Amino acid sequence: MNVSGLIDQYCRAWTDPDATRRAALLGSVWATDAIYTDPSVHAAGAEELLAHIARVQAKRPGASVLRTSEVELHHNIVRFAWHVVQADGVALPEGLDLAFITPDGTKIERIIGFFGPLRPRKQ
Repeated sequence: MNVSGLIDQYCRAWTDPDATRRAALLGSVWATDAIYTDPSVHAAGAEELLAHIARVQAKRPGASVLRTSEVELHHNIVRFAWHVVQADGVALPEGLDLAFITPDGTKIERIIGFFGPLRPRKQ
């Protein structure tokens, strides 16, 4: 699987409503002891991240996480933009994730996520 496929599989893990499939999707791309951090949570390992995803899904049933940019890669670090589309079709503001990929390119070691667009610099 190429890096874009890896990230898309990760996004599918955020979207799948079935806990068993979600765990399998995440397990296929998430390294042992990988870490996920965003403004609302710091999750160490797949179980903590899966619990967080379940809480997010409970707040927004039927929502999908969609990648909205190309996946840019250098030195085993990727960045990509995404947004959540709610069940009624309303898209929430875009987010940006930085993902650290294992040296062999097969798993995600860490994700650092940011919500919303960058704010313009104050003059």
